[in-house]
Amino acid sequence: MRLPPFNPYIAVGIGVLSVSTSAVFVKLADQAPAAMIANYRLLIAVLLMAPIILAKYRHEIKHIERKDWLLSTLAGVFLAFHFILWFESLNYTSVASSVVLVTLQPIFAFLGTYIFFKERFSYGAIISMLIALIGSIIISWGDFQISGMALFGDILALLGAITVTGYFLLGQRVRRNLSLMTYTFVVYGVSSSTLIVYNLLVGNAFTGYPMDHWWIFIALAIIPTFFGHTLFNWALKWLSTSTISMGIVFEPIGASILAYIILDEKVTASQLLGGTIVLFGLFLFILSTNRKTTLTISKKKQQDD
Repeated sequence: MRLPPFNPYIAVGIGVLSVSTSAVFVKLADQAPAAMIANYRLLIAVLLMAPIILAKYRHEIKHIERKDWLLSTLAGVFLAFHFILWFESLNYTSVASSVVLVTLQPIFAFLGTYIFFKERFSYGAIISMLIALIGSIIISWGDFQISGMALFGDILALLGAITVTGYFLLGQRVRRNLSLMTYTFVVYGVSSSTLIVYNLLVGNAFTGYPMDHWWIFIALAIIPTFFGHTLFNWALKWLSTSTISMGIVFEPIGASILAYIILDEKVTASQLLGGTIVLFGLFLFILSTNRKTTLTISKKKQQDD
C-alpha cells in the first residue's frame, strides 16, 4: 500500500469541522422535506464530480469488479437512508440531541468491526460503551419530558447512526481496491439515485423551493459532503472505521455552537448532562480501543489515490 501524501488524521479533523455545519444547514432549509434535502445534496455533488470522472477516471469505472460494485451499491443505499433518517430527526428534536445521538456511531462501528473483521474489545471498551449509552438515555428521557415527538426524533437519529456505520464499514472494504474519486462518485451516484426513487414514491416535490434553499443545497454538497464525507472516504484507505468514527465525536460540539449562534437553539440541562456523559464515554472508548500504530507520511506529493 502506498504512503499517504499527507497525514490522514488531519484530513479527519477537517472533515469533522465540515460535517459540523450539516445539521444547521438542514434546519435552515425548513421548507424542504428531509429526503429532498439529502437528494439535492448528493445529486449536486455527483454533477460537480462528473467532469473530473469522465476526464480522468472513466477507465477505472469500467474495470470495477463485480464484488466492489455490489459493496459500493450497498454503501450508497446505507448512506441514502442515513441522510433520510438523520435529516428527518432534525424536524422533531434539537441539533444538540440529534447530532450527539448520531455520533454514537463509534459504538455501532466497533460492534460491526468485531462481527465482520474480528477486532477484539476489552472490558474498558464495554464500560465506556455503557457510559455512552447511559448518556443517550438521559438525553432521550429529557427530550421525552419536552414532548413525545422530540423522543421520536432521537430514535430517528439513533437509526441514522446505525445506517452510517454500515456505510463506513462497507467503504473500508471497497476503498482498498478503488481510488477515492471513483469510489465516492459511485457511492454518491447510487445514494442520489436511491433518494430520487424514494422521493418519487412518497410524492415529494422536486421544485418550488425558495432561492435560499437552493444555495443551502449547494453548500451541503460542497462543505459537509466534499470536505466532510469525501475526506473520511479518503482516510479509510489508511485508517480503520473505528478511528474515523472516533474523530467524529467532536462534531456535536461544533454543531451545537453553530446552532446556538445561527438558530438561537438553547441546550437544556438534560442535553448538556447527557451529551457530556456520551462524549466522556466515547473518549474512554477511544482510549480503550486505540492501538499503538506508526503511520509514516510521505514527504513527496503523490497522485490522488
